[in-house]
Amino acid sequence: MTTLRPFFNAVTFLTLLAAAGCASVPAAQPKETPIPVADGWKLAWHDEFDGSAIDPANWTYDTGAGGWGNGEAEHYTNRPENARLENGFLVIEARKEAYQGADYTSARLKTQGLREFQYGRIEARMQVPAGQGMWPAFWMLGSNIASKNWPACGELDIMEYIGKEPTAIFGTMHGPGYSGANGISKASRQKDPIADSFHTYAIEWDQNSVRWFFDGTLYHTVIRTDIGSKDWAFNQPFFILLNLAVGGQWPGPVGPQTVFPAQLRVDYVRVFQPLNIK
Repeated sequence: MTTLRPFFNAVTFLTLLAAAGCASVPAAQPKETPIPVADGWKLAWHDEFDGSAIDPANWTYDTGAGGWGNGEAEHYTNRPENARLENGFLVIEARKEAYQGADYTSARLKTQGLREFQYGRIEARMQVPAGQGMWPAFWMLGSNIASKNWPACGELDIMEYIGKEPTAIFGTMHGPGYSGANGISKASRQKDPIADSFHTYAIEWDQNSVRWFFDGTLYHTVIRTDIGSKDWAFNQPFFILLNLAVGGQWPGPVGPQTVFPAQLRVDYVRVFQPLNIK
């Protein structure tokens, strides 16, 4: 990052940012130390994104284009232009730029092969970007996806947001016989646009149920008997994904008023497990 000389005023600074096509990132709120842990839980893993670079012990990347099965318009990269740490946040940035045949770039991070979890509370604090065509997600896939394939591996969408529904957040479960448009889903609908501020998204997951939370409020529950005789694909390890998709069949095309670069800002990801799990 270029260091600006002291005599540059705030107007000059914002003008330079706009000209460079960069979005400003505010400082993260000070994190509580030690991290608060509710009764009955223990902290199993976390990333606070306070370092100078994304930790390769925690995160790797999916890269490429081709729509990702959803008609998405972006090319995912592992470049710092699309994913980096800045001011205490993980910043996943979607850009409108021609790149290897795509019109947009973005990033998709995952803990696959590095950090995998079975049961617990999986939580993140983040701010989603506004705009038609934006599709950020905080989600999980079964670690056996290479052998079982999707949807038999199972998928837990902890948070999905689509810009055309600015006051809604979606939590969804996908598995064999209940995937895609038939996924078991529910929205948490708010009075104010979700993208206006940071929010906390979480699931609490055990061998017989998954519960979804928005800012600490439970809004969706699926228990094993809800799927009848279908296979419950959630008694195995899963890995975590964070991504910012552009366009696609569900969010629709990018709108003319959508502003780029667009950023998904992640303050932390934390995994808690019950004290009785070793």
